This record gives sequence, structure tokens and C-alpha cells, in this order.
Amino acid sequence: MNKKIFYVSIFLVLVLFLSGCTGGYPTVSDPSIDLVDIAVIKNVVHEYLLALSNQNWSKAQNLCVYGSDRYYATLSLETAVNGLYQMGHYKVTILSSMMISNVNVTNNIAIVEGVASSVICADANCENRIVPTAYYLQKMGSLWKIYGP
Repeated sequence: MNKKIFYVSIFLVLVLFLSGCTGGYPTVSDPSIDLVDIAVIKNVVHEYLLALSNQNWSKAQNLCVYGSDRYYATLSLETAVNGLYQMGHYKVTILSSMMISNVNVTNNIAIVEGVASSVICADANCENRIVPTAYYLQKMGSLWKIYGP
């Protein structure tokens, strides 16, 4: 029973981690933003999801704004995965990706929308989710970093 509750908890953390609200943000893009910025923004999201898949927690955290919701969600996912290992699971696998459908940029804020796919496996027990997702990024100096949701 405890294992089932733990798996459900891990799954819910992953769903909350990858899902996001897509409402309540500006929809007018800044015409001064060039295609290079949009490519960089998309790359940051893809690199973040790749870091999660590789369980490279420090890289994933470095792609987030320190202290942001996304930063702490990354820490929570790391803790959950470490908990699975401590429960005696031999292998924990995460596969995360996103098909980006839209990027809106206003000043130094970007919203990346799309459909995220995630699979998390603890040994042979796998959960798969496909959810609409939005990532919020902020330009800090010359770098784009994820801050939410």
C-alpha cells in the first residue's frame, strides 16, 4: 500500500512539474525580439528537459531562476527520484520532451507553450503522461532562464 501511495505521489509531482497554466499572460509579442532569441528560448526548454531525462539535477537547476517555482519543482523531483532509489529500485528512468507550438516574448519575459510528454519508470513500473504545458522564462543579462510555473 505504501509503495502504491509513493508511486502516485511521484507521478503527481511529475504531472504538476510538467503541467502549467497557459492563461493570464500577455499575448502581444515584442516586435524587437529576433528569431535568434526565440531559438535560444526553445533551446533552453529542450536543454532543461534533457537535463531532467539525464537526471543532471545541477544543470537543470542552473537553467532555472534561483529560488523560483521551477527551481524548487526541480529540487522536489530530484528528492522524489532519490526516494525511489532509497526504496530499493535499481533503475529510475525519466524521459521528458516537449513539442513547442508557440513562443510569446514581451520585453524580458517569454512564455513557451506546447505539449509535454513524460515517462517515469522505477524498474519496470512506468507512468506516462502527455499534457498541455507552458514554461515561463526570464532574460537575466544575456541568458534566458526558466522561472515557472
